[in-house]
Amino acid sequence: MYGRVIGAGTTRAGGATLAATGLWVNSMAMVVAATTLVAAGVALFKLVPRRQ
Repeated sequence: MYGRVIGAGTTRAGGATLAATGLWVNSMAMVVAATTLVAAGVALFKLVPRRQ
């Protein structure tokens, strides 16, 4: 259902492909994973004690 809604806003062949394969779900999951890893890295970096 969601694939059809997302795919409807794109070009004909591209939208049909995204809706049929669910590729947009995998792409969104990769974006969320990458953002989470970056945020975790920044948080860990801020925890490192600074030299004085």
